[in-house]
Amino acid sequence: MTTYRAWEVTGSRNFRLVDRELVDPEPHQVRLKVEYCGVCHSDVLAAEGLRADPEQPIVPGHEIIGVIDAVGARVTAWHVGERVGVGFLAGHCGECDPCRRGDFVSCRNQQQTGTTVDGGYAEVAYARTSGLVRVSADVPAAEAAPLLCAGLTTFTALQRVDARPGALVAVQGIGGLGHLAVQYARSLGYRVAAVARGSEKEALARELGAHHYINSTDQDVAGTLQDLGGAAAVIATAASGSSMSPLVTGLAPHGKLLVLGAAPDPLQAQTPDLIFGNRSIQGHLTGTPIENEDNLVFSAANGIRPRIETFPLSEAPKAYEHMLSGRARFRVVLDAA
Repeated sequence: MTTYRAWEVTGSRNFRLVDRELVDPEPHQVRLKVEYCGVCHSDVLAAEGLRADPEQPIVPGHEIIGVIDAVGARVTAWHVGERVGVGFLAGHCGECDPCRRGDFVSCRNQQQTGTTVDGGYAEVAYARTSGLVRVSADVPAAEAAPLLCAGLTTFTALQRVDARPGALVAVQGIGGLGHLAVQYARSLGYRVAAVARGSEKEALARELGAHHYINSTDQDVAGTLQDLGGAAAVIATAASGSSMSPLVTGLAPHGKLLVLGAAPDPLQAQTPDLIFGNRSIQGHLTGTPIENEDNLVFSAANGIRPRIETFPLSEAPKAYEHMLSGRARFRVVLDAA
């Protein structure tokens, strides 16, 4: 094989299926044969032209599962035949100030898979070794793909909660992120309250592990959380600042509103609600590759599974549109194998 198929995008949703030349990986890099790639809402950065140069072709996709088929120079810890994953962060440099202090997520020289470097809407992908994740055979490859981003984001957010077992943790939004957050929170020993619009998701939320369900259309969410004792944390996954804002007063003393959903509208809070009770609002991006390996092991041990819909790689634009429409239940995965 001297070429491989890849979906390039330019401008806004201008997808084009192309043949690319197969080349050797660069030093400290591997080449992998893509098996699956998740379709994540963050793919809008590439597909909607929200980049510095949207006319420069880019291959979207940052939830990549594949098998290494070539390694570059100075690669010693990774080998041909290993199944690996690549997430949103494409590999830290190890030399900038944040890296030297162990904050690899905040690396100043880190590229973003599928946004600033080519991603996984393709038969082949290239990746920096510092961004690689070893994928346990205990997790089906198609289901592992969304865990690399949606799973890692919610799993590491819950590590920031710092609350006792049995404390109340609320998950706002039962979608692609939220349906995983409920499972993680329950498995970590928290009492879980699921918050969503309407009553149609209550049965699913309870099936996933929620102890309580709050219908935000006809209940006072903050008041109900206080009636339950106050939330040690609210994991806010719905992309709506206006729906997140009232949740602050549902927090217990020292509680955190952890913001995972990127919303187009602002989040607002009254300063007394933060001061009295020592509450805080904190954004959360993702985790490191080694945390992602912890995430996959924890998910396998606790039966945490994403609900997925699969599309063949040939239908990548259709899969992207399906994800963006909000009709996906709950994660979309491309099958490149």
